[in-house]
Amino acid sequence: MAIRQCAIYGKGGIGKSTTTQNLVAGLAAEGKKIMIIGCDPKADSTRLILHAKAQNTIMEMAAAAGTVEDLELDEVLKVGYGGIRCVESGGPEPGVGCAGRGVITAINFLEEEGAYEEDLDFVFYDVLGDVVCGGFAMPIRENKAQEIYIVVSGEMMAMYAANNIAKGICKYATSGKVRLAGLICNSRKTDKEAELIEALADRMGTQMIHFVPRDNVVQRAEIRRMTVIEYDPKAKQADEYRTLARKIVENKKFVIPKPLTMDELEDLLMEFGILDEEDESIVGKTAEAEAALAAA
Repeated sequence: MAIRQCAIYGKGGIGKSTTTQNLVAGLAAEGKKIMIIGCDPKADSTRLILHAKAQNTIMEMAAAAGTVEDLELDEVLKVGYGGIRCVESGGPEPGVGCAGRGVITAINFLEEEGAYEEDLDFVFYDVLGDVVCGGFAMPIRENKAQEIYIVVSGEMMAMYAANNIAKGICKYATSGKVRLAGLICNSRKTDKEAELIEALADRMGTQMIHFVPRDNVVQRAEIRRMTVIEYDPKAKQADEYRTLARKIVENKKFVIPKPLTMDELEDLLMEFGILDEEDESIVGKTAEAEAALAAA
């Protein structure tokens, strides 16, 4: 059976890496064989699986060794909770070079070293932020990942980023097999959040595959560098991640998304009361001018 290759995208700070690691812990509990490839210079995509502050990255080790060709697979691939295989691409020092190059280098190295020829069921790419940079778009641009999941919340900028990512998927969908597989709502407890993301998913032609409620047990587990499923397997939140894992195993709804225009997205936000209707009469008016108008 072919390896299912999935990429997780979403706005920075949305809880993408936490969601990914808790999700794959749920998949491991189902007996699935998984590899996580962290595509973020922060190298925080595997810390809860390895109980580590940060895994040594391919880019760091390549710099120390001289070239990436001097590395061995067992130097960069570590095995953590549930037998999950972990790799971090890494990137250059802040302010130097393109971090996306680390993603390209890492994936090429893993392919050449036979990492994908193991008995894997899933490979997950945990990708930094938006797909505005070619390097971070590589998992979809080079047809590495066929299933894209977007982590989103009811916050305006998270939805804006999700819509932007959908545009990136469309760009490469016609020339490859990449498809949007669903939105994962990582709750911020905003008003009508589940209904809003359901509506967004519907208009994009996809699904909200699961609504992950907010629970402080996630932070308690993170402090211990653990997933919720390992830290407290009886917690209600652990059930949420196991449910998400099962939904992804059973998922067959892979679509070319229909991104919204900015006007359509703003209309949706206004419909749910997230965005106030724009008042054109105040555009360009200073506080002094508004005060004078109010006094008149």
